[in-house]
Order: sequence, then C-alpha cells, then structure tokens
Amino acid sequence: MKKEENIPHKFESLSDAYQAFGLSKPKHPLIGIINGLNDQVQFDGLPQQHVLGFYKISYKPKLSGKVKYGQSYYDFDEGGLLFASPGQIIGRFDNEPAVCSEYTLLIHPDFFLGYPLAKTVKQYGFFSYSTNEALHLSDEEKATVISIFKMIETELNSRIDELSQTVVVSQIELLLNYADRFYKRQFITRKAVSNNLLQKLEDLFDDYFNNEIYLRQGLPTVGYFAEHLNLSPSYLSDMLRSLTGQNAQQHIHDKLIEKAKEKLSTTNLSVSEVAFALGFEHSQSFSKLFKSKTKLSPLEFRQSFN
Repeated sequence: MKKEENIPHKFESLSDAYQAFGLSKPKHPLIGIINGLNDQVQFDGLPQQHVLGFYKISYKPKLSGKVKYGQSYYDFDEGGLLFASPGQIIGRFDNEPAVCSEYTLLIHPDFFLGYPLAKTVKQYGFFSYSTNEALHLSDEEKATVISIFKMIETELNSRIDELSQTVVVSQIELLLNYADRFYKRQFITRKAVSNNLLQKLEDLFDDYFNNEIYLRQGLPTVGYFAEHLNLSPSYLSDMLRSLTGQNAQQHIHDKLIEKAKEKLSTTNLSVSEVAFALGFEHSQSFSKLFKSKTKLSPLEFRQSFN
C-alpha cells in the first residue's frame, strides 16, 4: 500500500486538471489556457506529485518554496517560463504555499495532429529541461511572451470557426520559437557559468577514468555527467552546443578519442585493451568510432604515430 501511495497521480485529460484546479471544464477538450490573474485557481485538489498527459507551458512571476521535477528539488526566488512534456513528474513539496502562474497553457498532443508541429514540437529540447533551468526573461522578453499568451487566450475564447485551430497552432509555434531564441540568449549571457561548466565537465571526465568508474558503468554517458552537474541531459547538450557547436554526446566522443590517442601513442596496450580501458564492451565498436572520427583505424594511427 505504501508504494501505491507514492505513485504520482496522472492527469490523462485537461478536464481532470481543470477539476483539480477547481475550474470548470475548458471550452476545447484538447487545449486550454488558465489566466492566474482572473481565474479563481485552487490548489487543494492538486496532488503534490503528478504526471501530465499533455504539454504545459507556464509563466510564473515568482516561485517560492521547493518545486520537484523528476527526482530533484530546486529552490526558486525568481520566476520564469517553464515547460513540461507528457510523462514528466512534477509537483510541490513539503506543503509549501503554491504560487499561481500568471498564465498556464495546457495542450494535448492530439491537438497538433495534422500539423507539422506534431513532429517538430519534440525538437524543442526545453520541454525536457528541469525547473532550475527555467527560462528567465527580461522585461522586454516577458512583454513578448505575455502578448502571445493573450493572443492565444483571445482566440480560444472567441467563436470557434474552421481556422481557429490553425491560428492557435501558429501562435503556439510562435511562442516556442521565441522561447528557443530567448534560451539561446540565456546561454550567451551566462557564458561565465558555461565556461565554468566546461571545466567541471573536464574534471568529471578525468575522474571517470582515473578512478576507474568505467569498470562499473562502462562508457561515460550524457546522463552521468548531467546528473553530476545538476543539469538535465537536454540542457547540458544545448549549453555545450552553444559553446562548442557540439552536443553532449559528440563532446563525449571527442574526449574518448583524445583518451584513445593518448593510450595508443604512449602505451603498449592492444586495441582491445584500449577499448576496455575506455569502457567499450566490444573492441569493434571502439574501432568503428575511432575511424569515424580520425579516418584511421586504431592500428593505423599507432603505426603513423610511430
């Protein structure tokens, strides 16, 4: 029974979520916008941990207490734009007072069916970001975001016609594209933090091999580094891409090749032994990656070096 009590409540439909907020059903079963300034939102019926069956985009002018995202808790003093995708676990913690979002947009994936956004929405990595990676907006950026929320709100509250869905989908795509631009700005303005992250990543990589962590966990993964840097894998990849032009997986592969070159040029280890020392289960996989990166097989590299 105790295990069942810890299972997060899943909101399958928007109507379920609206009911939990003490609101009447949305006008459209697949999309709804909650105006926290006008709607009388209640939090008593909202489970502390819950899973959404739909996308959620919300702007919180201020967050307090602790918010849970995944397995971690984050403190918030400032607000921001937050994104969640179907299947993510979110919720409040320790009975802290809830702070209502100024706007909350809920979209069932089926709303995008028949539109290109049904596929491209998955390309927006920030739907996989954690709460501590929220988009912090300048006053000008906030004005842009709020204006789009208001356009969507007006359209959803207007008389529905044959173009209503097309218009709203276009407005959502506009909001996502602005968020993408603003996130890229956030990476740039936090360059000092990003550069520090590169050094931390370098230290973690060295530690992974110096302490033989590869013996227990095999090849280093994006998830491993993201967890130790207190970032989501998507955010780590996007930060690295803004700094180096490569995502996290590509960055790891480059570091593996550097280690491989070092071992091939300074030791007498066989190719299989080098592969094992890097965390590869099969030397063929190592040789394939090495050749794809250097245009040489490990043996050819060693011979050319010598």
